[in-house]
Amino acid sequence: MAVRKYAIGIDIGGTKTAGVLIDRDGNIHARVKRPTPVRDGPNATIDLVSECIRELEAGSPGGVAGIGIGVAAMTDSRRGVVILASNLKWENVPLRDEVIKRLGDEWAERVWVDKDTNAAALAEMFYGVARGARHVLYVTIGTGIGGGMILDGRLYHGATEGAGDIGHLVLEPEGPQCGCGKRGCLEALASGPAILREALAALDRGEETSLRQFDPQDMTAEHVAMAALNGDELARKLFTRAGQYIGAALAYYADINNPEMIVLGGGVSAVGDLLAAPIRETIRQRALPGNAEAAKVVLAGLGQDSGAIGAASLVWHNAGKGD
Repeated sequence: MAVRKYAIGIDIGGTKTAGVLIDRDGNIHARVKRPTPVRDGPNATIDLVSECIRELEAGSPGGVAGIGIGVAAMTDSRRGVVILASNLKWENVPLRDEVIKRLGDEWAERVWVDKDTNAAALAEMFYGVARGARHVLYVTIGTGIGGGMILDGRLYHGATEGAGDIGHLVLEPEGPQCGCGKRGCLEALASGPAILREALAALDRGEETSLRQFDPQDMTAEHVAMAALNGDELARKLFTRAGQYIGAALAYYADINNPEMIVLGGGVSAVGDLLAAPIRETIRQRALPGNAEAAKVVLAGLGQDSGAIGAASLVWHNAGKGD
C-alpha cells in the first residue's frame, strides 16, 4: 500500500466552512472556502463538507491518510457526533457517519470529528508556537472563551469530553449572568461581549473616551480593541481588566496541570500584549512560583488557516503520521 502523506482538514463555522490539504510538515497544498448554509439545515452543510473533501482529495499529490473535522460545538469525538452547536443550530448530529455515508466505506476508519479548540491546540503543538511542547493549554478568547488541553502530548477530553472548558469557571459568584445560566463565569467577565458591555457602561457613566465617536447601538468589541491599540486609556483598562480575570483562571489551571505553554487565540487576543501582559502578570502573582514560571503564555501564530490546519492535525494525532 502506498504511504499516505497528506491529510484533509475541514473547519465548520457559523458563517464559512474552510478546508485545507496539508502534508506531514503542515505545508498547505490546497484550500477551499465556502459559505456555510446554516439556514438549510445539517444535511446541506454536510453535503457541502463532502464536496469540499472531494475537491481537496482530487487535488492531492499523493494518498490521503484521513479527514479531520473541527466544529465550534460540544462533541462526542469517540462517536463523531456533534452534541450541540448553537451557531449551526445542530443537536445530536452524527457528523462522522453522515460524511462516511457520502464519501464511501473506504473512509470508515479515517474520519475524525472534534471541537475546534481541541483541533487548534493540536495545530499549535504540531505546527505552531507550541511545537515540541507536550503540556499545552490552548485558550480561545472571542464571543466566548474555551480551551483545548494537551497532556503529555495527547489531547485530553475528560470523562464526558468536557475538559478544557475554562470559560465557565466562576470567578465572581455575584457577577454578571453567563449564557450557561451561572453568574460570574470567566466568559461573562472577559469575552468580547463582556468587554463591550463594560465599555457601554463606562459611556453611560460619562467617562472620557474616544469611543464616544461611535453610536452605542453600532459599537462592537472590535471598536474597543482598535481604540485600545490607538492608546485610548479607558479601552486599555478594559483589556487589562479582562486579562486579569483570564490570568486568575489560568493560574488555577497552572497549579492543577502545570502546563509548559498556554497559547492565546481568538479575536480578542488580536490586541496582543495589551491582553497577554496582564494575563502573564496575574499568573505570576497567583500561581505557585514554579508553576507560574513554567507556564509560558504566547499568542497563537497560524493565522486564518489555523482552524482547518487544526482539523487536519486530528488525522496525525489519531492515525499517526502515515501508514
